[in-house]
Amino acid sequence: MSSFVVPAYEQVSDETKTIFDQFKQSIGMMPNLYATIGYSGNALSSYTQYVRAQAKNTFHAREREAIYLIVSQINRCEYCLASHTQSAIKAGWKEEDTLAIRAGSHPDRKWQVIYGIVRSAIDNKGEVGDALIREFYGLGYKEAALMDLFILINVMSFTNYIFRLTKIPIDFPLAKEI
Repeated sequence: MSSFVVPAYEQVSDETKTIFDQFKQSIGMMPNLYATIGYSGNALSSYTQYVRAQAKNTFHAREREAIYLIVSQINRCEYCLASHTQSAIKAGWKEEDTLAIRAGSHPDRKWQVIYGIVRSAIDNKGEVGDALIREFYGLGYKEAALMDLFILINVMSFTNYIFRLTKIPIDFPLAKEI
């Protein structure tokens, strides 16, 4: 396997430099994973636009962070677990909640159902049993929320897969094991 090096600012296209600048302005750094996606200005631009569009999602920021943690746990992505544990805590989760969400054992039934759907979707290439979908709807969600959940699975799986492909250095505090 070829090794990936996180590209420096000077090594990327002008399109990617613009996005690097935006990240540095908004969070004070350019995360290694996003910088690596930036080998392709198109990929990074498309990804960041896709993520920004999720702000209109059925799930608010705190919920999205929990879903990202579930997806990253199931996909075994250490980078995204580290990054999104920090983001989840900033969004109001306690660290012990993040661990329970990742394990599928959070006491709130909603998180157990969402965990089950995400696990099934990833393990079964999108298939989710009718009983689990009925439970999701029983929580008050509709079809739009299910589509939004699958978008979140998709967007997080992309970064999970990029990390697993590249194994670039993790530049966030590591998440605790569950």
